[in-house]
Amino acid sequence: MRDHTVKGFSGVMTDAVVRMSRTRANYWVEFVIDIALGILFAAEGLRRHDLHPAAAWLTIVLGLFLFSFMEYCFHRWLLHGPVRLMEQGHMAHHKSPLDYDSLPFFLPALILLGLTAGFVLVMPAGQAFLLAGTLLFGYVIYGFNHFIIHHARFRRPLARKWAAYHHIHHYHPGRNFGVTTPLWDIILGTRYISCQKRI
Repeated sequence: MRDHTVKGFSGVMTDAVVRMSRTRANYWVEFVIDIALGILFAAEGLRRHDLHPAAAWLTIVLGLFLFSFMEYCFHRWLLHGPVRLMEQGHMAHHKSPLDYDSLPFFLPALILLGLTAGFVLVMPAGQAFLLAGTLLFGYVIYGFNHFIIHHARFRRPLARKWAAYHHIHHYHPGRNFGVTTPLWDIILGTRYISCQKRI
């Protein structure tokens, strides 16, 4: 009887989190939390004097590069992969791209806190905080770009091409996993190439 109650409670909690993650409030609260935490971590990283200015710039560039790879991996192997709950949420986005399906507002912050703890163990604290803050800003840039791609109509050809790269993913879900950059799709062979260009 107790086991049934525990499973029932976890099922109810999971359903509540899933429902909450589909709300506009969750979507925008996550942005606010991520921006605030990114500023806090980057400021703490820069406040510490254990990082040379050249190393700080290198850390920022490395963080953005690393985030682009994390974005690709997360999208390809988790959102289109074996984690059923994540795949279901992402498929809801594919069906209704204008809806507010996203991760629960607290999840990216928790992941970042875990990553930061790991970074502090292997590098100077200032660099660890700056790297964590940069990764979070990469995530915010990704989220903002993704929102704009689905909610704006672009007039300029370059912007239209940029948005089309992601829209293609909605019609060919095994291609074009990158949102902020096509770099990893090109390197890992998942970039969509139309039949006309293959000839």
